[in-house]
Amino acid sequence: MDELSDSHDKLAVSVVIPVYNEEEAIPHLCDALAGALEELDRSWEVLLVDDGSSDGSPERLDEAAARDPRFVAIHLRRNYGQTAAMSAGFDHARGDVIVAMDADLQNDPADIPKLLAKLDEGYDVVSGWRRHREDNWLTRVLPSRIANWLISWSTGVRLHDYGCSLKAYRREILRDVRLYGEMHRFIPALAYWAGGSIAEVEVSHQPRRWGSSKYGLGRITRVFLDLLTVKFLLSYATRPIQVFGKWGLVMGFIGFAIALWLSIQKVFYGAELANRPALLFAVLLMLVGLQFITMGLLAELQARTYYEAQRKPIYAVRAISDGRHA
Repeated sequence: MDELSDSHDKLAVSVVIPVYNEEEAIPHLCDALAGALEELDRSWEVLLVDDGSSDGSPERLDEAAARDPRFVAIHLRRNYGQTAAMSAGFDHARGDVIVAMDADLQNDPADIPKLLAKLDEGYDVVSGWRRHREDNWLTRVLPSRIANWLISWSTGVRLHDYGCSLKAYRREILRDVRLYGEMHRFIPALAYWAGGSIAEVEVSHQPRRWGSSKYGLGRITRVFLDLLTVKFLLSYATRPIQVFGKWGLVMGFIGFAIALWLSIQKVFYGAELANRPALLFAVLLMLVGLQFITMGLLAELQARTYYEAQRKPIYAVRAISDGRHA
């Protein structure tokens, strides 16, 4: 499905949970979710997305769905990664509000009402903040804090904990967010770009009791590369010539200035240029500058093709108030 589910059988809340090799945690997760969601005065569903698990997780998910029709098991054909699994859950969700969380129960389902209450204040996205984390400080907490600072600084969306999966979204804001790579952690920034308002609330964080962590230091590189993509999307998606053209002009100007100075030395002072590395450097800068400008023009053509072929607007309307839309 390319769009969020448009089923007429709408619900108030959908909880989306990617699952990968969490066989032991699933029964406890389902019990905790049912207990927390039953306290809500709202209709709800839980979408458990199996991301190609190799243990008994698929069977446990099917058992949960058989016991309670409000639990839905979605099985992906193979392991695509957390972002893809989360996107699959979003696409099949029927709730006006969509809550995402991890399956390992380090996120506490009892915090879901807290996120919904904050969302009811008028926000489009409410992100959880694990202020007191139950993780190894050196391998998990420190890299996370560095990443949170870097993402906040790069995107302009100040959050303490981008890595917390426990977040609540209004359904309509997710329609304008497309997820690739490891971009699920950047949804607040992407939602802000689409015109959404963001809030953050403190949530509890439990020590892992079942299974093993799927996160490692190897994710740092992938997160950094995705951050570069998100930064470009947020700042230059509709005007790529501004980034490529700017650096192209800078390099071209520097190269031209060096070449001009060398030419003056040659003409007026008889300086030899044959063995001057500066001459090659000047030519290189001018060629690279020309390439950057050309890349910017090609990117502009691609951006226009993307937006015009899909009739995709470069803006998002929150609401219209007049007599025709009363």
